[in-house]
Formats: sequence, C-alpha cells, structure tokens
Amino acid sequence: MAGMALSLRSRSRLAPSLLVFPWLPAARRGEGAQVLRRAAAPSTVRPTWPAAPPLWRPHCTAATEESTPAAPDPLAHLRQNPWEYLDSEEYIERYGEIPIWKDYRRNHKGGIPPQKTRKTCIRGSNVCSNPCPACRDPKIIMDFKNIRLLQQFICPHQGIVFDPSLTGLCQRQHKNLLAAIKKAQDYGLLLIELPLLAEPATPEDFTNAHGAVSLTPPPPHCAGGSPGDPWYPWYAWRQPPARDVEKLRGLYKGFLKKDRQ
Repeated sequence: MAGMALSLRSRSRLAPSLLVFPWLPAARRGEGAQVLRRAAAPSTVRPTWPAAPPLWRPHCTAATEESTPAAPDPLAHLRQNPWEYLDSEEYIERYGEIPIWKDYRRNHKGGIPPQKTRKTCIRGSNVCSNPCPACRDPKIIMDFKNIRLLQQFICPHQGIVFDPSLTGLCQRQHKNLLAAIKKAQDYGLLLIELPLLAEPATPEDFTNAHGAVSLTPPPPHCAGGSPGDPWYPWYAWRQPPARDVEKLRGLYKGFLKKDRQ
C-alpha cells in the first residue's frame, strides 16, 4: 500500500503535459499543455445564435415589387381549342391541304428504313434530331375534339387507322392518337366504319351454299355409289390438264423416277 501511495504521489507531481499527452515527444508536450489551458480558460465572448423564426406566419403576403409574374403559356389557348390551329394562316402556309404526315421523311442509316418507329421523340427536355410529324410542331395536339386532325390518320375508304410505319408517328403519339379516336367515337364525333357487303341480284343464303357447311350427305354406298367412293365430291380424283402436266415434267426433268431409269 505504501508503494502504491508513493506511485500516486509521484504521478500527481508530474507535469500536466505528461499526464495528458504522454504519447507526444518531449519537445511538443509544452504546446499541448498550452492548448489545454486556453480551452479551460473562461471565454468572455458571448456566442451569437441566429434569430428564431416566428411561431406563426400569415397565409397571404403582399406582393413585392421585385417579384415578377410567371410568363403566360402560349399554348394554353390551343389546349382548350386545338381545332383553331388548323384554320390559322400559319398552318395553311406550312401544310396546305395535305395531311401533316404526307411530306415527312425520317432520317435513318442505310437504304432500308426501320420497320418500327421510335418510342418517343421527346425525353425530358431533349428532342431528337428528326421528330415525328406530331412532335415537331408543338401546336399539333391529339385531342378528341380535334376532328379534322384525327381524320387525317383514318383511311376514308376502309375506316381503319393508318399504321405508324406509314404516318411516321412515334409510338407515344400513336397511342395518344388511338385514345383520341376511341374517345371521339364514344362521344359520337367520329363515325365507326363497318364493312358492307353488296347485296347480290338474286338473294342467296351464303351460310348454307357450300356443301361443307350444309347438312352431311349420306354415305356413298347408300346414295347408289360404291364403298370406295369419297364421301364428298371434292375429294374425288380429278385429272389435271395435260398442259400443266407437261409444264411440271419440264420443270422437274431429271428428278422424276421415270427419267432416272
């Protein structure tokens, strides 16, 4: 116990730099002790804290002179009335009386054009070099109320929608076109074309005109024929024309069994 007390007294007599910074070399222990004294000394400078925000804020604030109003959207009017652009002088000067996709040609590598159009022409703020007819003009809006524009993509004879490989529309705009046409037909703005069959001069029931869709005939041996006869007449053997036989013989000359022998 006496030895332990002696060791504690000897440690307490050591310099504070040796106790706090025992790993530093002897030349730098004084610098460490000086830093420690400065940190322990009371500071006379009061810290400055940022001002606290108010507990409540008014919902409406008066407009300042520095705040500038947002720029108006030039296409806001066309989004409400998209058909007015087709009557404007700009549209007539640019397209005339032809559809908007008639003079469009897509850039591609090689002499064979791609079978499918691109997925989209606009990705974020990036626009491709040769956008489709609907993406190159921002005033062209696929809307179900823009009937004259939708009719440009519908065949007037068959009533089917033209394929994007013909019109050049990207897949995104073609999907918007189909949705607009479907909605216009639901609202009664576009007619639904159905195929019509011309009525023959002599009315005939086409559903039972052919033997394959009529009543099953009786077996050949019951109808006065032999058991080896075919059940239906179109299964019977028919001699082909001699001209066609000679043509095939000349085409496959050297490959027939008779010619090989």
